[in-house]
Amino acid sequence: MQLTLKLPKQLSRFVIATLIGTCLFLLGTGIKDSGIWNGIGSQPAAAQFFQADAWRQVYEKLPDFPLENQYVSSKTGEVNSENTLASRLIRYHVFTKSRTPNYRLDWKLTLADYLGAHEYLVASQYPGNDNLRENPMEGDRAAIESLNRTQRNALVNVLVSIFNPDTTPQTAPSPQSAPPSTTAPASRRNSPLPLPQPGDAQLLRP
Repeated sequence: MQLTLKLPKQLSRFVIATLIGTCLFLLGTGIKDSGIWNGIGSQPAAAQFFQADAWRQVYEKLPDFPLENQYVSSKTGEVNSENTLASRLIRYHVFTKSRTPNYRLDWKLTLADYLGAHEYLVASQYPGNDNLRENPMEGDRAAIESLNRTQRNALVNVLVSIFNPDTTPQTAPSPQSAPPSTTAPASRRNSPLPLPQPGDAQLLRP
């Protein structure tokens, strides 16, 4: 004699829904482990700091920083004036090297790359190689090399302040906080000595 187990309709639907949900979960886990979803969210962690208009802020704070925006777009055939040295420098730092943009040391490493003192730039991976008719890498290197140490330090401070506004920029100590000088001020050293007046010798007597 065959026994048939009958469940209430609501309970049957719940059981079926649970089974379907479990199967989908296991299927999704298997797909994820197989590497199909590895491409999603594969951007470097540093990319979360990326700001599309950061390069504009660089030029607002450092108007003398080289533009290097004379390169022609391979898509439009026209000069892409928004493809600047600052924008390529930031993209190289964040996307090519996966360095976080809120630490001075990381930016100094990036500048060292441009100066050939740390890691070598790779032309095929350099920003602009894929959308400009001429690879701007060598021109950008020359522009960074033309900066003196003070200008490079100012660039690092500006970049850090853009991506980490809470950072206090490094500046020279103020006159109030500077240690007292052991020498007389220049104005006092260069001032003429007062001329002797009649009766001054009397002041030397005991």
